[in-house]
Amino acid sequence: MVYGRKTYELMVPFWPDMARAGTAPTKALQDFARAFDATPKLVFSRSLSSLEDRNSKLAKAGLQDEMLKLKQEEGGDILVGGVDLPSQLIKLNLVDEFHFVIHPVIAGEGRRLLDNTELQEQLQLMLAETKVFKSGTIGLRYTKDNR
Repeated sequence: MVYGRKTYELMVPFWPDMARAGTAPTKALQDFARAFDATPKLVFSRSLSSLEDRNSKLAKAGLQDEMLKLKQEEGGDILVGGVDLPSQLIKLNLVDEFHFVIHPVIAGEGRRLLDNTELQEQLQLMLAETKVFKSGTIGLRYTKDNR
């Protein structure tokens, strides 16, 4: 998983602490906490000099160089969290698939995903998969439409 500092600080230590303590209110949240804790994380930050989480490391190079290096490695998908990094990766044309998870909650305020995304032209997407969860959450996976 790849995060910017702000998103990382929202996620850590909350999820790792919950995973270790076993204090999640539901089995699904406990499973997520364990998975999050076990997943390697790469963090982009100009202000942090170290990270306390055992599965996290600071990015040493710039965003484009680090992401191209990650894409060369074996191990599957690269998940990106937050608002700023996805927009930057889209601008650099480094996103192969888009996964959106829609929760049945209306926040009413806050930063919006893709608000500051600058594109040279429209990016056409094609729906590749949908999944409806018991919670009412919906997962959508889109790929680039290269027509």
